[in-house]
Amino acid sequence: MTTTAQLDWPEGLPFSTAFGDVYFSRDSGLDETRHVFIDGNDLPQRFAALEDNQLFSIGETGFGTGLNFLCAWQCFRRHAPAGARLAYVSVEKFPLSASDLRRALALWPELADEAGALCAQYGILPPGWHRFLFDEGRISLTLIIGDATESLQQVDGSIDAWFLDGFSPAKNPQMWSDELFLTMANLSADRASFATFTSAGFVRRGLQAAGFAVEKVPGHGSKREMSRGVYQAGSSARPWKAPWYSHPPRPEAQERHAVVVGGGVAGAASAWSLARRGWQVTLIERHPALAREGSGNEQGILYARLSPHATPLTQLVLAGYRYSLTLLQQLFAGQPDAWQPCGVLQLPVDEDERKKQHALINSGLADGWVEWLDRAAASERAGVALPQGGLFFPHAGWLHPAALANTLSAHPNIRVTTDTSVLELSRNADNDLWVVSGENGAVALGSVVILAGAAESAAFDSTSHLPLKRIRGQVTHLPATAESQSLRTVLCHEGYVAPAHRGQHTLGASFKFNVEHLQLTAEEHQENLAMLRDMAPALHQACQADTLDLTRLAGRAAWRCTSPDYLPLIGPVAPLREFVRTYASLALDASLKLEHPTPWATGLYVNTAHGSRGMITAPLSGEILAAQICGEPAPLPQSLMQAVHPNRFLLRNLMRGKLNPNEYE
Repeated sequence: MTTTAQLDWPEGLPFSTAFGDVYFSRDSGLDETRHVFIDGNDLPQRFAALEDNQLFSIGETGFGTGLNFLCAWQCFRRHAPAGARLAYVSVEKFPLSASDLRRALALWPELADEAGALCAQYGILPPGWHRFLFDEGRISLTLIIGDATESLQQVDGSIDAWFLDGFSPAKNPQMWSDELFLTMANLSADRASFATFTSAGFVRRGLQAAGFAVEKVPGHGSKREMSRGVYQAGSSARPWKAPWYSHPPRPEAQERHAVVVGGGVAGAASAWSLARRGWQVTLIERHPALAREGSGNEQGILYARLSPHATPLTQLVLAGYRYSLTLLQQLFAGQPDAWQPCGVLQLPVDEDERKKQHALINSGLADGWVEWLDRAAASERAGVALPQGGLFFPHAGWLHPAALANTLSAHPNIRVTTDTSVLELSRNADNDLWVVSGENGAVALGSVVILAGAAESAAFDSTSHLPLKRIRGQVTHLPATAESQSLRTVLCHEGYVAPAHRGQHTLGASFKFNVEHLQLTAEEHQENLAMLRDMAPALHQACQADTLDLTRLAGRAAWRCTSPDYLPLIGPVAPLREFVRTYASLALDASLKLEHPTPWATGLYVNTAHGSRGMITAPLSGEILAAQICGEPAPLPQSLMQAVHPNRFLLRNLMRGKLNPNEYE
């Protein structure tokens, strides 16, 4: 459960009542930040020395008011080349409320541009990882709400400079532990620097023990001394990391052209995230237009069925939900045909689910994002009489997926090719580029290929082992009536119904396994209508559903793509035979900590199996892949990056004896 920072404002400055300490200097917090963290890490010079397309990463303990972030961002704008990128990773256990953040940053008019951009995205911050993008994607902020040491241990990436800015060591000693310093060392790039306002002896000794060369230098204002230093690579042993979850090596002079196969939301998000980082992207879709398959429904729902426990799926959905909400607000504010944040009301299907919903509320996992409404309050909010209450997601709603796919793919660095089926992937003569071919020969070349074509992503030799399955889903386009137009929110139960749009409600969707056609059926229309009757009898009656001719009802059928554990597959691909040969010994002893590099299909990635949660997980998936491809700190913790990694199924099957290494000799 998130505890928002409790502040007093003596003399108009933010003061933590919990720690009895100020957030920044009463004399000049801005000058102190620049002296301690910006100049203490030599950032103006280091930013100016960056090359085009080069990444610089900053790690911070204690986000506070965001002042350090804004100063680093402003410094980067002034000194770094236009093509360079800044990745900022910060942890905060007690985040400021949005109103307190605005009040604190209003003290610094010269940061008004950066502060305004941050405040526009900063909002409700429950525990977990939150990804923000600024300056057309050139600046990324990964803000982690949680304990500093535990959170940093989950960072998947490396850090070039550290800002140590917790409250005073005397008042918040747990923020300055040896375990934290060792965690910093494990994440530090070669010659990574650090700077901090404190010169406390135990802090300096702890950093030295972790492998940092430490020096005392003049502090700011009345503070006589501060500390700064550099990590000495090789001074301490790094912990073992599973190589099968590592990042494929990136060539020194990588040709920055990517090919994305599949023009749904996942493919468009993949293309967009790379395009914003300066990549040229070819987006290939086999249909005449984008978003014609799973992303082709008129109304897609931000559907966030959550567990009261921090399962990988719940963590992924929460991170994706926050990211999707921010993205949709940025892209479609004031465009009701594309995005309507009308709220989503989730009604329990049975008593067991009702108990889970109450447990979720009590867990604090989704503080501020969800509330419990009783039957009367739920009916009032929905605009129709309901038989029960449920969870209400006030910020959620429905979107037009095709609008999202088309808007993302309209980036000037993206070239869209439609009516083109990809039949073969091969390497060119120099083995440095992928050749993507259709029925008439080569269609595109790229150093990176991302397969985002749902179950069709497993149609190639290198990906044929991926355990993707198709589930047919049919939605019913239910004609709206004068009475049904009163529905104001999305209702979810075993399926969903959306408020009327263009004279119809989207109602669905069925789940059909082992069906190999996409023709509309009266049987599935009837199933959808029966679901509506169980969920909202009054709405079923208002739609005059019992009088409808099922054979003439409009609708749409498409395939969902899912995996055996119902988590998406996002990441690099390793061919089956080479993987089994390399890690064959795991079949005999799954506890082995092997060091062998993974035999990657260099530059080949997948982004698929988003199932019925695609509007929540697919937009964030583009950021996940871009971070992997560009060597940035990941937007999710290591545990989640591993949970969505395509190699997880090969690894499980090998360890459980489902793959016989002898068959792959």
